Amino acid sequence: MKLPCITMLATLLLTAPAAAQLQITPPAATPSAPAEKQKPKPHTITKKKEAAPAPKPSASPKPSPSPKPAATVIPAPPTDDPKVDLVYGAYQRGQYKTAFELATARAQAGDPKAMTMLGELYSNAMGIRRDYAKAAEWYKRAADSGDREAMFALAMLRISGRGGPVDKGEAVKLMASAAKLGEPKAAYNLALLYLDGQTLPQDVRRSAELLRQAADAGLPEAQYALATFYKEGTGVPKDPERAVRLLQAASLADNVDAEVEYAIAMFNGTGTPKNQPAAVALLRKASRQGSAIAQNRLAWVLINGVGTPMDKVEGFKWHLVAKTAGKGDPELDKELSDLPAEERAKAEAAAKKWLGSK
Repeated sequence: MKLPCITMLATLLLTAPAAAQLQITPPAATPSAPAEKQKPKPHTITKKKEAAPAPKPSASPKPSPSPKPAATVIPAPPTDDPKVDLVYGAYQRGQYKTAFELATARAQAGDPKAMTMLGELYSNAMGIRRDYAKAAEWYKRAADSGDREAMFALAMLRISGRGGPVDKGEAVKLMASAAKLGEPKAAYNLALLYLDGQTLPQDVRRSAELLRQAADAGLPEAQYALATFYKEGTGVPKDPERAVRLLQAASLADNVDAEVEYAIAMFNGTGTPKNQPAAVALLRKASRQGSAIAQNRLAWVLINGVGTPMDKVEGFKWHLVAKTAGKGDPELDKELSDLPAEERAKAEAAAKKWLGSK
């Protein structure tokens, strides 16, 4: 029985110096140069000198407490036991009470996948009242039977202290076991612990190995994080081309951070042939997905007409949207103040409309 991705139940506050966020920005000012020579070059991309967010723990979107049945149901994988299909099929259709009843019968018969399903239902209050203690019990039974998804889910409960006391030692052991069995989310989160250096001794090489394992399994978060390793030479030799390939793979899976950095790489021709129109298209996509960094960079290229036709109204719209998310730009503020009143009013109205529709 195929199970849904286990929802990540803990927030790991990690610091990752290797995960610097690239941005399209004007070239840094040279202290000795006269002020009038410091005009920005919108076609240049550099790193922004600010602290970047750490890689995020792998997590699947949390299902809604009372979701509507999916319009399209992906069939469960073939199996000799039709009852197993019924459990997963009910889950996919949002029939959580039915899934709970069917999974309970299967779990009592010793099916570890059904046990993991019960843990998922209890931990996310799906068809049953949320009960982390019971979720942990079912996850543990499934983990003891060798289910790698249950091992990972139980590890995240242990590290967050849900369903029992915090036990980082047990969490690490469970993650390591799940990673050995091929669970990509376990490998990724274990990599973050080695990168953080608090729960485990810092070991960037081991972190890179685990990220590679998760990335090879197709986990977008791992592909993005490993790309930053190859870009910076952290735990691996610097390899801009490989970094870009990983960013591309993560972008195809709609990882927004990867979309932004892949766009930047294409815009500059770093590790990949320069393709500014494609880069701008990807910045547009990431901007619509809510990336303030993409919105800020899209504003620059639109206002300056680089890689795309100039459109100052649209550009300043994105500038204002990005500014509300903390990605302001004093230079663009100045240019906005110099914009004709009619165009400025249009940009402000467009920004309000966008923000109001979110």
